[in-house]
Amino acid sequence: MGNTLLGDTAAENPALPMRLMLLTHSYWPEHSPPQRRWQSLTREFRRAGWDVDVVSPVAHYPNGRRNLPRREAGFAFSHQVGPHGETVRRVPYLRHLGTSSLARFVDQLFSAVMSVPIGLSGKKPDAVLATAPSLPTLATGYVLSKLRRVPFIVEMRDAWPDLARDARIVQGSVKSIVERVVEFVQQRADLVVTVTEGFAETLRERGLKNVVTVSNGLDLNSIPFLEPPELNREDFRALYLGNHGKSQRLDILIRASALLGDGFHLTLVGHGTTRPQLVKLARELNAPVTFFPSLQGPEVVDKYREADTCIVSLRDDWKSFETTVPSKTYEVLAIGRHVTAIVRGEAERIILEAGGGDVVPANPEAVAQLWRDLAADRGRLASGASGREWVRDNADYAQLAIKYMETISVLVHPKHAINGEHAT
Repeated sequence: MGNTLLGDTAAENPALPMRLMLLTHSYWPEHSPPQRRWQSLTREFRRAGWDVDVVSPVAHYPNGRRNLPRREAGFAFSHQVGPHGETVRRVPYLRHLGTSSLARFVDQLFSAVMSVPIGLSGKKPDAVLATAPSLPTLATGYVLSKLRRVPFIVEMRDAWPDLARDARIVQGSVKSIVERVVEFVQQRADLVVTVTEGFAETLRERGLKNVVTVSNGLDLNSIPFLEPPELNREDFRALYLGNHGKSQRLDILIRASALLGDGFHLTLVGHGTTRPQLVKLARELNAPVTFFPSLQGPEVVDKYREADTCIVSLRDDWKSFETTVPSKTYEVLAIGRHVTAIVRGEAERIILEAGGGDVVPANPEAVAQLWRDLAADRGRLASGASGREWVRDNADYAQLAIKYMETISVLVHPKHAINGEHAT
């Protein structure tokens, strides 16, 4: 952060009593990107003595319906004690088909509206934080911050509103309602937090002044470091773990594996809106591909151990992805597997800086050629510990949480920053 903080301040002592209200569309006991990020951050906040009130729907991700026992998923208008002692206030949701983008948005809109009365219950927070890309959640956070008369923090985990235009959710030269709402909220937030420095710089260029970056990361101590794959293995195995959506263009991987045929195998683990089409494509091309549902814990480590290379992928024809880093990037680097990186911009810089693997263009022929070369020279798969060391220095949640708490503390107590300025 740019400003030096005075000694013995709230920013240097995050354990001073602070109460944060977190608005998120997905939280424990679900397994989702916001859950992984905020369960780790909340653990560190709680260790520092902070109170965290989480306002989140009854657990129903990713299928659009409750698929856990009620005592685990929670009851609407009730609260639970989370795994780190945080209070989780449950919001009702609309049951829907998980693969429908429109139904998911309507569900998020409904839950966001219902979050207002729930967010007004309980003790007054010191700050309200809303995490996107659930856009209705941002509006709720703004309303609650005004009603509670406390600072408002917007966390942009994706490059909205740029992503909306790249994805053709909005088209034409006139700004859409989506863009206007996102920009309205960003401009009125007391603090905007991004997960990449590239998007933070984009927002600064648009006139936003109080923008900081707290990247995605992981709990490094919970991630094992694996030995390199066997040098004498006969077949070559590529692994992708994560969302199966339009953003990832996983059809490129399937087409690449079809070009390679015998001796190569691709494993895709996860779920998403394009999964049915991907399964169909693999069958049509007779590609050596195996699909698995989302896995957790030891099963994930087993898949990593079986793999020769692990893939991080974002399509290269959306400009907003130049400032986007797939969250799985940090996990693959930490676990010590070679990375096949189909990315640009900031994500490409991280892979190369960490020495974690190879960056390849987003086309099947290029991916197939890289895998042929790696299979022919398996010594290249021993990526070493440089990726893990990079994660330790840049993306360990234990350190990221300290930066987050310092930033919020200075926002709530601006007199503790030199010259009364916020940390940036």
